[in-house]
Amino acid sequence: MEKRRYGQDITLENRAEAHDKVDKAKRYKQIKQILQTYPWGLTAKEVAAVMCHRGYIPFAERNFAAPRLTEMCERGEVEPVGKKICEFTGKKVTVYALRRVNEVRTAL
Repeated sequence: MEKRRYGQDITLENRAEAHDKVDKAKRYKQIKQILQTYPWGLTAKEVAAVMCHRGYIPFAERNFAAPRLTEMCERGEVEPVGKKICEFTGKKVTVYALRRVNEVRTAL
């Protein structure tokens, strides 16, 4: 059995409590609405900035959006569509967009 570091149980409990308090259905709906407005896609930080602007969250912290985007990718609702340099951090980040399941692509 792996020994835990001092305080690790408290950290894990706090993380679980915070995770349980999030209304995921509401957050998924908000993210879908935002990505419908920006069909070319947004980064997690950009989604958070729009969420803040719309009054959904108190400040534009990417961690309000990033975990939900990951879950939405796993559910097949959102997909990574590219990469770009984040205007806030200067780091290369993923761009997410709604998955277009029924999109028909035809060759001309």
